[in-house]
Amino acid sequence: MKEKRNPWAWVPTLYLAEGLPNVLVTAVAAVMYMQLGMTDSEIGLYTAWLGLPWVIKPFWSPFVDLYRTKRWWVLVMQILLGSSLAGVAFTLNTPVWFQGTMFFFFLMAFSSATHDIAADGYYMLALDDHHQAWFVGIRNTFYRLAVIMGNGVLVPVAGLLAKSLGCSAAFSWSLVFYGLAALFIAFCLYHSFLMPRAADDKKRHTSAHEVVKGIKKMFVTFFTKMPGELTLYAMLFFLLYRLPEAMLNTMTKTFLLRSPDEGGLGMSLVDYGIASGTVGMIGLTLGGILGGILAGRDGLKRWLWPMVCAISLPDIVYVWLSYDMTSNLYVISTCLFIEQFGYGFGFTALTLYMLYYSKGEFKTSHYAICTGITYLGLMLPGMIAGFLKDAVGYSTFFIIVMVLCLITFAVSAFIKIDPEFGKKNKD
Repeated sequence: MKEKRNPWAWVPTLYLAEGLPNVLVTAVAAVMYMQLGMTDSEIGLYTAWLGLPWVIKPFWSPFVDLYRTKRWWVLVMQILLGSSLAGVAFTLNTPVWFQGTMFFFFLMAFSSATHDIAADGYYMLALDDHHQAWFVGIRNTFYRLAVIMGNGVLVPVAGLLAKSLGCSAAFSWSLVFYGLAALFIAFCLYHSFLMPRAADDKKRHTSAHEVVKGIKKMFVTFFTKMPGELTLYAMLFFLLYRLPEAMLNTMTKTFLLRSPDEGGLGMSLVDYGIASGTVGMIGLTLGGILGGILAGRDGLKRWLWPMVCAISLPDIVYVWLSYDMTSNLYVISTCLFIEQFGYGFGFTALTLYMLYYSKGEFKTSHYAICTGITYLGLMLPGMIAGFLKDAVGYSTFFIIVMVLCLITFAVSAFIKIDPEFGKKNKD
């Protein structure tokens, strides 16, 4: 029997728990490694490799789809995430800190990718189409709030701990990660009580032969959902829609934090937290919620092009900042507000189109393939972003990123969407 429970009780916390490990691996790790003396080229390369589990997660998503329940997988992965966070905290103060933290970051990444599969599958099973569209803004907002929490709260906290305790950066970061480990144990306990048992989230006991058969069928059906030409356009959209973000992802963090002698704005960790964490969070929240509400009212097709513009054009603020080199916190915060609002609004299109493409049998695995392709689109450009930035400097790098926005427009022009998708049923 399906449990009746308000989605507000679990959607926000579920997507905080989904977003936090991702930002820790791909963003917070970059800031931490920068504080520990690594170059932009090294940071870009290593943190990009940490994104690999999200790229290849479709290959084990059938196990999540065909074995046990999505709710069970969510709870188990949250325990494993807490363990990997504790592992990072422990190894930071050992002689093998780099090897140790990379190992546990990889474990965290694999656990997080599996958690993503289960959480996204559970979301689709527990909510109908209209509620999926309406809550997509909420889930994206809390996912991105987790991203902002990493940059805007955890980074300043690590800096303040180091200053107030007079300890090394490594020790202050270990305290932060121990705290995060405790948080994920709390997430697991909370969700064990508040996440309802959805009627369609059924327990399965599947043989190895059935799993292999299911994998084959899952991949075949994924690439035959639409006529060949439309499938190709969909794949290009998943891969390249966020190409500008893929290039900016790590480099904007180092740009804000590195000294003017190194081409950056030289922000303190506290100011970075205010601009990226508080002001950026407000912009992201408003953009994400607005995107979900408008798509839920009028459908994705109606708002696709405004969302494409929103996710691309505001990136120009980094071009301006790199030439003006202002140290004014209000100006920098305003620029980040504009960029984050646009991202929150524009990212709604990608999430909803992945939900749209994944409809039907194997929706959990198909959604995992969609997200795997989008992460490949983040990982590959991210690996070279640091080398490109070191070669041309921040100003020219940001101009190149703006040129790449044309690719986002190009791949968005060919996808086909049912005009009714996302609209509230009038029955």
